[in-house]
Formats: sequence, structure tokens, C-alpha cells
Amino acid sequence: MGASSYVEYEPAGLERWAECVWERRAGASGEVARVIPDACMDLVWSTSAGLTAVGPNTTAFLAALPARASALGVRLQPGCAPPLFGVSAEALRDAGLAAADLWGDEGRRLEERVAHAPGARARRLLLLGWLEERARRARGPDPLVRAAARSLCLAPETRVAALARDMGVAERRLRRRVVSQVGYGPKRLGRVLRLRRALAEIQTGTGLAEAAFGAGYVDQAHFTNDCRDLAGVPPTSVFSKTA
Repeated sequence: MGASSYVEYEPAGLERWAECVWERRAGASGEVARVIPDACMDLVWSTSAGLTAVGPNTTAFLAALPARASALGVRLQPGCAPPLFGVSAEALRDAGLAAADLWGDEGRRLEERVAHAPGARARRLLLLGWLEERARRARGPDPLVRAAARSLCLAPETRVAALARDMGVAERRLRRRVVSQVGYGPKRLGRVLRLRRALAEIQTGTGLAEAAFGAGYVDQAHFTNDCRDLAGVPPTSVFSKTA
């Protein structure tokens, strides 16, 4: 009886745009993974669903893999997918779209090439190579949105009005550009990034209270409530196989 596995790789050649390439394999009984909001968009191929562009999710959802199936994806940094995908993040919020529907024949050909690639490494290289080619033709990520994301990662409690003032733009303009490139506004972006930071700390062995404080929560209760709202479960259950 095989066990499920998950591994991440460096996005060689695409470091400016992507966080990682990831691969998930289901064991003999299949797998259901909880996908928690991370402000990212992914290009995902799986043996069961083909090639899909997955938008940013506002709350957690459960992704099922049948027995022995595998999924492979490139996780793009917040605000980096729209120039490569050719569609606003808002259009894909809480949704996914088949590559053939989004990119027509180009998407269909890529899906066929990935499906017939001789192994996981070849599939990774195909996805990265395709995205690199689009990156060469695309405008870079919106610098205002990237700067806002970096600021919110460091200080997620920053009010939108104060953030806009620091960025030197009108609040409405900042909100509009963040929604277009990330999928939701600066306020939710700050919450999502704060939760990511706290959960990452817990994975390193940091206690709940210390992780909450380090990520910018008022206290542990604040962290727990926010995690329930965004992830659907409390922090102690996020990494549980039965969550």
C-alpha cells in the first residue's frame, strides 16, 4: 500500500515569476488535499483533469486525486500569473479553466505534449519552458502590485488607505490594480499572506502563540479564528491527514 507524497522543486529559469514547481502523488487509496489560500495562481496538470489554469482562492477547498494519480503544477508568485496567462486574476478567482478553453489550440497542444511526456521531470520542463517563452513576450509583473504584496507580507495589518499613501497612489487605484493582478483586494491579500506566514512558522516547529505574534496577529485566538475563516479548520488541524 503506497503512501501519498508531495515535493517542491526550484522553478529554474522562472525565478522572477514563480515560487516553485510542485508534484503530488496519491497513494493506493487516493488522496484529498486541503488547498489553503496563498494569493498565488497555478498552472496544473493532472492525470485525471488534464491541464488547467487555477486562479486564486478566497477560502480553502478540497482537491481529490484518485488512487495512484499524480498532479504537477507551477505556482506563480502573487500578481505574476496574469501577464503570463493573458487573463485577469479576478476572472479566475475561486475557479479553474482548462488550457484549451483559455489558450485554444496552443493550450491543447501543450496539454497533449505534457500528457505524453516520458516522466515527471519531462513534464516539469515542458511547463516551465512554455511559461518562460510567454514570459519573454509578456510585460513584467505590475510593479505597484508587487510592491504592495511585499509590504503586506511584512506588515499585513497595514490599512489600505495607509498602504496607498505609502505607494503614492489613490486608494481606489491601488485596490483596482491589486484585484486585477491578485484576484482580491489588499485587505484580503494581507490576511492571506499573514496566514501563510504563521502556518509556515508552525511547520518549522514554532508554537501557536509565537507563530501568531510573529505573523502580526493580535493573539493566538485571533490567529485561530482567522485560520478557521480562511482555511476552514483551526491551525492545529491544517496539517492533519484527517482535516
